[in-house]
Amino acid sequence: MTDFLLELSRNPRARSVVRTLGLPIPMPTELKRGRGGMRARPLEDMGVLVRAARFELELADTLASSGAETFLAEESVSFTSAGEAYARPSRTIATMGDARANAIVFDASFVSTVSELSVVYEFFHAHVKKLSRCARVVVLGLEIDPDSPSAAAAQGALEGFCRSLAKELGRHGTSVNLLRVGPGAESSIKPALRFFLSPRSAFITGQPVGLGRPAEPASFTRPLEGKVALVTGGARGIGKATAARLAEEGATVVVLDRPADDEAASKTAREIGGEVLLADVTDKDAPKEIRAALLARHGGVDIVVHNAGVTRDKTIAKMSREQWDMTLDVNLHAVTKINAALMAGCLRDRGRVILLSSVAGIAGNMGQTNYGSAKAGLIHYARASAQGLAERDITINAVAPGFIETRMTAAMPAMIREGARRLSALGQGGQPIDVAEAITFLATPGAAGISGQLLRVCGGALVGA
Repeated sequence: MTDFLLELSRNPRARSVVRTLGLPIPMPTELKRGRGGMRARPLEDMGVLVRAARFELELADTLASSGAETFLAEESVSFTSAGEAYARPSRTIATMGDARANAIVFDASFVSTVSELSVVYEFFHAHVKKLSRCARVVVLGLEIDPDSPSAAAAQGALEGFCRSLAKELGRHGTSVNLLRVGPGAESSIKPALRFFLSPRSAFITGQPVGLGRPAEPASFTRPLEGKVALVTGGARGIGKATAARLAEEGATVVVLDRPADDEAASKTAREIGGEVLLADVTDKDAPKEIRAALLARHGGVDIVVHNAGVTRDKTIAKMSREQWDMTLDVNLHAVTKINAALMAGCLRDRGRVILLSSVAGIAGNMGQTNYGSAKAGLIHYARASAQGLAERDITINAVAPGFIETRMTAAMPAMIREGARRLSALGQGGQPIDVAEAITFLATPGAAGISGQLLRVCGGALVGA
């Protein structure tokens, strides 16, 4: 389904006319998205404004090795050394002149009192206008310390700052995200920054992400080489895009879908060099059959993406028991049963489990008490499962898409569809590839520090925070 305003915004003359006439028409900025597989230097030639503190060494190495041009709030020996090592000399912001930057990285790890938040204000007040369209802003904070209320207040304030700044800059296609670094998790900064500063995170904004453990050592190109991935509901839409991205990064992908979708699932599998596994996830024997197939074919599985889902929308007074049961069975109950089966000697250590939730599970939706219940259940299931799985270095996370341009959303009434597109910081709907990019990042060794969390891919939707 075509987004008329997004198409219109691609015409510079049309944008100019709208601005000149002062028409109250939101003109979203076309987002710049990543293409192809992950690159060794994903930030090639990006100009990044940097204010470093505790994580100066990590920032210097990450930005230089990723190909960025750094402009510093003040000179730094660490950035000078890293720049020389990668032939990327750093400069100060004062030398930029009228040039535009593609990103800001602000290390707010020093903030421990409310008064120190003034430094955040001063930096962004002075430099945010230097950003180009479709820029990236990443703020680094610390894991909240419950034993220090004053420090918790100061670090907690960064979340509100980032969410609000995301809404201010969204009309320019710019994203703002917060990375909270836990003790000993400094090595997770590099892979997280490489993702959140790159075009692959185009539709993720206003989100806090905790880095709680060190990253696992791995190549930044084809990081899933040798891994086996299962994607349920992989025949179409988000599932198909996810299967393609996982395969692009080296994984052998098993595309699971209903027997009725054999043709579509087989087509997807052929296109990505993967395999087909046909099963109805609600069948009572499906979990053990899926487990047996993965063990027989591959000796186990490394990545499990629970994407299969259905909607049966009705207000609670009009909803049949069948509609309630079907939605809960597919979206929630099947996930827990399949997971339990795979944990018993099939999902390998250092595995990754990603659950497809929804903003409906956070904010609720009219006529979706069943769907909202199931998707909220997945969020809490991930949180509750994380600690127990950590003993085997397995991570589990939920991804919550907002309005994504799929076959399902194309069937919505036109006015509801249009409203859903505009009620976000970025002023438009996302694409299946946006969700696939987030899932693929969470499946990599570099995301080992992220577990039990919810990552929204919603363009900064104004509902549900």
